[in-house]
Amino acid sequence: MLMRLVLTARASLIPSPPTFNSAYGYVSWEAYANVSYYTRVLPPVPHGCPTPMGTKGRKQLPDAQLLAERFLLRRTFEADPRGTNLMFAFFAQHFTHQFFKTYGKMGRGFTKALGHGVDLGHLYGDNLQRQHQLRLFRDGKLKFQVVGGEVYPPTVADAPVAMVYPPALPAERRLAMGQEVFGLLPGLCLYATLWLREHNRVCDVLKREHPTWSDEQLFQTARLILIGETIKIVIEDYVQHLSGYFLSLKFDPELLFGVQFQYRNRIAVEFNQLYHWHGLMPDSFVVQGEEYSYEQFLYNTSMLTDYGVEALVESFSKQVAGRIGGGQTINGHVLQVAVGVIEESRQLRLQPFNEYRKRFGLRPYESFQELTGEDEKAAELQELYGDIDALEFYVGLLLEKPQPNSLFGESMVEIGAPFSLKGLLGNPICSPEYWKPSTFGGATGFEIVKTASLEKLVCLNVKKCPYVSFRVPDSGEAGATGSHGGGGPAAEL
Repeated sequence: MLMRLVLTARASLIPSPPTFNSAYGYVSWEAYANVSYYTRVLPPVPHGCPTPMGTKGRKQLPDAQLLAERFLLRRTFEADPRGTNLMFAFFAQHFTHQFFKTYGKMGRGFTKALGHGVDLGHLYGDNLQRQHQLRLFRDGKLKFQVVGGEVYPPTVADAPVAMVYPPALPAERRLAMGQEVFGLLPGLCLYATLWLREHNRVCDVLKREHPTWSDEQLFQTARLILIGETIKIVIEDYVQHLSGYFLSLKFDPELLFGVQFQYRNRIAVEFNQLYHWHGLMPDSFVVQGEEYSYEQFLYNTSMLTDYGVEALVESFSKQVAGRIGGGQTINGHVLQVAVGVIEESRQLRLQPFNEYRKRFGLRPYESFQELTGEDEKAAELQELYGDIDALEFYVGLLLEKPQPNSLFGESMVEIGAPFSLKGLLGNPICSPEYWKPSTFGGATGFEIVKTASLEKLVCLNVKKCPYVSFRVPDSGEAGATGSHGGGGPAAEL
């Protein structure tokens, strides 16, 4: 009953069908039907207003670079008090890049990710041509290479998809993955490898169950199973950790059967802006006791095969991530991303932070002091913006004082959660028409979805199960391994 209440109350805050986009601040067919746009929860600030944020604040917004350097740039690393780790940080980045694919070449407010939700386009490619280049076309499987007896993504030479790599990177280190930017970080390559192995493992399970099935049916059914697994892991492992709820969240689409609910999702500009969580990134990366700087870590795809999946999982699970909220939490190497978000929000004319507080049922802040809890910071913000009602959306989210024992402040959770839960439960596989054994190839496939977890994703696809979690281990827990060893009877599911 509680879980149904959480889902319906949260999801009802997101307009469905969508109402606005960056080109249309009024209800229009284009805003509804053109999926090349991100949608908008609130329409843009109208042109011709007295100030950039409407009617309040200064005639000119503070310089974005100045804001970032003064209020967002990290001075000293502050660990997340809840023990969030890099395994979580890389999962967040990997997962969200299937539906956050801003397409600046088209103009403001456009996206390349036409799926608008959990479609695993970051594993299978965001178009049919890319998907075909990544597929083996045998037994439903994706292409792969074997290094040291272990399965990894193929090279671009074997799967000729467009990837973003520095020109000097040797051909054998250019891995081919569903999302073109995933070569950037070993943590993204790690998750791409885990899901590749899982897809091919599920294909083997389905092939045993259905020996007469074609390559196409095996592939398509495995994809539906992996979408289900992803949603299960996101709700019961990822959102559970993120929310800090004492209530155990449960992925059960049947909770919404018989309730008015639309099984369609559109990604909003505000959700994209909100999800820039670069504060999670540490000042350096530690793998098996070896410290790597950003320069050594970026585009280091060979780290995946040199260390292996188990070592990376264990290392990332044991390294604590940084706090996101409260200001001064972003490492200098990624600060320019935050500057870009601020500048984009101005081009898109996002409404003020307090307007979003009101839209999501929260009381607007009455002062910068109330927002930050710090007198000096509040005075500087008052000088720059002139009015709390002129504070920008993204800046407000990052400068809001964190809740006790939390990654960030109230607004990030209360505004982000409705987008997240609507996107997850609005997936077609959660509908009464899809949520049945036959969709997933029978009872065995349905059981894979219903029993998925982060631990199983890792441990069914490695030889020796490492410590795996979204939080750093408590003392005495670090040496523990998961309960699902690689191979053996557990691997059948």
